Amino acid sequence: MASRDNLGHRIRQAQSPMVSDLHVLLLPGWLGSGPGHWQTLWYQSHGDRRVEQADWQQPLRGDWMVRLEEAVLAADRPLLLAAHSLGCHLVAAWAAHSKHTAKVRGALLVAPPDLTRDDAPPQLFSWRQVVRQRLPFRALVVASDNDPFAARSATERLAADWGAPVEWLRGAGHVNADSGLADWAQGRVWLQDLGCAT
Repeated sequence: MASRDNLGHRIRQAQSPMVSDLHVLLLPGWLGSGPGHWQTLWYQSHGDRRVEQADWQQPLRGDWMVRLEEAVLAADRPLLLAAHSLGCHLVAAWAAHSKHTAKVRGALLVAPPDLTRDDAPPQLFSWRQVVRQRLPFRALVVASDNDPFAARSATERLAADWGAPVEWLRGAGHVNADSGLADWAQGRVWLQDLGCAT
């Protein structure tokens, strides 16, 4: 019971302004994050900044990396990244090339898809050479045990390459609007933990 009370306290903390000296950048995946998606609700409720891509339909990796670089350079405070799906691979690709990774305090990487699968959409061709370099900042991968776009073993290998532990959700699909997470208070707790870590 004490642990449940402690979690409730941490969730209430996470629902208030997180850490005053940090900005949160939201990185949606392919096709963006629509109504009901936890990223959209965080944008509306917490004032996080969403990195808007020029083309959500045909996501060219180089173009997406440039947009993220611009958002990082525009930030006047340290950053937390909250990425979903293809946005997780964006974080890895950007971190492998940018000289500004020191501005990032941590990254929450939610439901990274397995881009090496034979049934990967052709629109994601430019992403098929997956960047597996260890991330230069703290990261946490959050995944579901029944994600239709990534087997558990593939997610575990990817997280290990990135140097990130994995938190597993039960029956949450692709951890999107269809997962019924609403504002996803637990995700906010994990994000806050990344920001508070020294």
